[in-house]
Amino acid sequence: MDTHSPASPAQPEQPEQPASPEAHAPDAVDASGSARDIADVAAVEIITTATVHLMSAAAVKIGLAEDEETGHYQDLAEARKLITALAGLVTAASPEIGGDHARSLRDGLRSLQLAFAEALPFPDEPGEGPGEKWTGRVTR
Repeated sequence: MDTHSPASPAQPEQPEQPASPEAHAPDAVDASGSARDIADVAAVEIITTATVHLMSAAAVKIGLAEDEETGHYQDLAEARKLITALAGLVTAASPEIGGDHARSLRDGLRSLQLAFAEALPFPDEPGEGPGEKWTGRVTR
């Protein structure tokens, strides 16, 4: 008779360890690549890109872009927010990005502020237009 103890039972299976975040989130790998890409871009380019996006969105919300069905898009409350954010960014960034860049951004901002004023059914009080807290009163 064999007195040896039976073969040890198989080790219980270990619960699967979660895979690394990269395995479940392919964007995580892309994020590190994006960080490297952003590291190679000058601050003035990032600031300018952000302002262009705000300007484009504000122009659409003012109604300067045409809609195939109604003829135009317009949401002045949203445009006001975008222009105010743009004014804050342009005002804060201007000393940092240099005269030529700042001048063109201020010109674009002023054009949007004037277009907004023209789109309003009733004018804002002087100095109460979008972004005027940062830029001062905008007049034609």
